[in-house]
Amino acid sequence: MDTVLNILSSIPWWGWVLIVLFIIAIRDIFFQKQHTISHNYPIVGHLRYMLEKIGPELRQYLVANNREELPFNRIERGWIYASAKKENNYEGFGTDRDIYAHQHIFINNAMIPYKIEEDHPNAIDNSFIPCAKVMGAFNKREKPYRPASVINVSAMSFGSLSAKAIESLNKGVKIANAYHNTGEGGLSPYHRYGGDVVFHFGTGYFGVRNDDGSFSMEKLVKLVETNPFIRAIEIKLSQGAKPGKGGVLPGAKITKEIANIRGVEVGKDVLSPPNHSAFSNVTEMVDFIEAIAEATGLPVGIKAAIGKLEQWEELANIMKSTNKGPDFITVDGGEGGTGAAPPSFADHVSLPWVYGFSDLYKLFKNKDLTERIVFIGSGKLGFPAKAAMAFAMGADCINVAREAMMSIGCIQAQICHTNRCPSGVATQSKWLQNGIDPTLKSVRLAQYFKTFRKELIEITHSAGYEHPCQFKMRDIEINVDDHNLSKALARTYMYNKTPVPFTSMQDLKECVYLGGHYNKLNR
Repeated sequence: MDTVLNILSSIPWWGWVLIVLFIIAIRDIFFQKQHTISHNYPIVGHLRYMLEKIGPELRQYLVANNREELPFNRIERGWIYASAKKENNYEGFGTDRDIYAHQHIFINNAMIPYKIEEDHPNAIDNSFIPCAKVMGAFNKREKPYRPASVINVSAMSFGSLSAKAIESLNKGVKIANAYHNTGEGGLSPYHRYGGDVVFHFGTGYFGVRNDDGSFSMEKLVKLVETNPFIRAIEIKLSQGAKPGKGGVLPGAKITKEIANIRGVEVGKDVLSPPNHSAFSNVTEMVDFIEAIAEATGLPVGIKAAIGKLEQWEELANIMKSTNKGPDFITVDGGEGGTGAAPPSFADHVSLPWVYGFSDLYKLFKNKDLTERIVFIGSGKLGFPAKAAMAFAMGADCINVAREAMMSIGCIQAQICHTNRCPSGVATQSKWLQNGIDPTLKSVRLAQYFKTFRKELIEITHSAGYEHPCQFKMRDIEINVDDHNLSKALARTYMYNKTPVPFTSMQDLKECVYLGGHYNKLNR
């Protein structure tokens, strides 16, 4: 034994390296059958797989230029990070963007901008922009709601996002007077830090389900009564990442905490089917919406990615003839978002936001229904110029998901579906979550929202308006082709937005239904 130990101890460090490499080579050639490259090129072949694994990081930080990456390029991410940290987010020496590129947006400024007086709400708070419409006003809901911010946190569930990420977002929307959409994972303890909440559920009815997986009105009513910060309810019909596709929550991911929140069993796979069991057609969906609104008193809306329009036209006809239906509609872009999905869905199923929204808005406008609906846009709209375009097209509010994630530390690693998010935002790993300080990150989310609103209101004033709801289709132009490079939105999408009733920002500030912490009435 001593002899063996002496021999081993006499081997230099480089000798051990050679021995390890030899063992790897033997394993590559004679034992592993999965990878042809490492069999044919033992040892060296492993470099290929290592480089492939870190390829996205290499491209992101070393190879791709500032405007090249998708879904968010370096300039876009940098603007969000700087805005969230209250750092300098300006550009110098002119834009490096190709302003002649397809889909580039131009905002037509006025010769004389809108002037704010000393007592104007924006002179007091330069980021004050509430929604110009009130959810539930037309349908006379018991508890109407005017979102106090035109930018809000989109549907992202606890379970998909970490506890500390959800906590940071909720504390942040409280500071920013915005609202926080729960996503379909149910109302968690981390949604209860004081921000306005829109409770969202899908086909799994998590948090408001019976033991057999069906919808429970009793549980929803109890949830709303015990949590008065829930200001509206959103029913998910589909989402941009995977419209028309259900999902499975693996039992291995269902902890005791998640099981309690979602109303499911620990360790048992849970199916979210493609279809709702509470209704099977458009007429039944409208009845379902009305039943929830009657039972809770809250505005009720629907969220969907847009494709075929036949059933939307049926919905519009029912709304026209009965004066019933959703109080708000959230249009999700088909370009995908935070939800994990097969590439075939994320890349090809449903329309991108600008096409889907324009088709849907046009349909409701032709039925004279746009004034009764609050339209919410969701799909990479978390930048002031894109938001201005959305408002010109008819949107009343913006929901952001990935932009909100980036404001609290997301680095676009694009591994949200692996539970290995390096920033701790999209993982249930306690170790990775420890890097998130909700006290700090909540302020960053709030600062991003405030910077967004400040720049949006400045763009609005430069166009001669007081509120972004006053943008018209002709105020925005977009590059569409080489023959007629720039067209106004009205010519591009073949409709004109319905004017939104608006008196003044002061009237919005004094509205008794205003959310956030501006007004404590009817809470």
